[in-house]
Amino acid sequence: MKYVSIGNVEPGEILGKSIYSGNGRVLLAAGVSLTVYMINTLNRIGVTNLYIQDPAFDDVDTEDILSDATKQAVLHEMNDTFAAIRSGKDWSPKNIGISAGRILDDVMSSKELLLQLTDIRTEDNAQYVHAMNVCLIATVIGVNMGLNYGQLKELSIGALLHDVGKIGVDAIDETLGGTKGHHTWRGFELLKSKQEFSLMIAHIALQHHERIDGRGMPRALSASEIHTYAKIVAVANKYDHLINTLGGEGRLPHEACEDLMAMSEQQLDYEVLVHFAQMISVYPNGMAVRLSTKEIGVVVRQHRGLPGRPVIRVVNTEDKKLDISEIDLARHTTVFIEAVMA
Repeated sequence: MKYVSIGNVEPGEILGKSIYSGNGRVLLAAGVSLTVYMINTLNRIGVTNLYIQDPAFDDVDTEDILSDATKQAVLHEMNDTFAAIRSGKDWSPKNIGISAGRILDDVMSSKELLLQLTDIRTEDNAQYVHAMNVCLIATVIGVNMGLNYGQLKELSIGALLHDVGKIGVDAIDETLGGTKGHHTWRGFELLKSKQEFSLMIAHIALQHHERIDGRGMPRALSASEIHTYAKIVAVANKYDHLINTLGGEGRLPHEACEDLMAMSEQQLDYEVLVHFAQMISVYPNGMAVRLSTKEIGVVVRQHRGLPGRPVIRVVNTEDKKLDISEIDLARHTTVFIEAVMA
């Protein structure tokens, strides 16, 4: 598979990864031949990039940690939970715990904890994909930091619900509400009222916008006053916001990583960032890049611990002959990625 801008997708090309609706159902299944209508509809609902099948890259694995079944179940539960909160109805902490447990179990059973966030966002699913991604990133960081299972379960639940205070509240209303009107306070009050959740889970919602330099919201806590869980979720939340093309900043993964490291010891915790950097894929598989040799290729494999030095496959079709070669940037130390191709 290769990852391409929707503006470069041609009718007849085959979708490489399924796209989900906000309730977890398959909106468009992998393997479908894309029509002009499908492409236009995807563009209209906010899709900016797609995974497309390509014979030269059939073996490229996006290495998803979460199974399709987990993604669908989590998206469905988040949709139901947020809808209940929005309408003032009761909701099930037990079901949220099950969803967080699904993510945690997939992470714990994964052989390779190298993160590549590959789910396609639409206007319908963006809020739920964000919650799922933040939970996944935070859980992987927690595993890398050596947290035990009980701690990881608390962290994953809190990460999944970190923005619960935003549900049903207009952004302008939050601004006018002052500190006590901040969504972190509302999330804290909502979660601490649930006896099934520990107070630490509620504090993730309360503290995930605090800053290491003491200039955060809502209480301007100092670094030592911010719980480790909240420091982890702050990194996960910021990264997913940076790469989000719907309501976020639409940064490429390597750009977002650079932005995060620049926030070290000001907005974000240095130790957490170190663990994050060890498990994030800077150039995800399927992404087209231009090398310093001016060759254009696609990222096909990763090296754990060397996020900026993946394996690149270059395909040439000169003289009507297919010439495929691979350049391992971990071995070819004088070659580097010059640009990411749209």
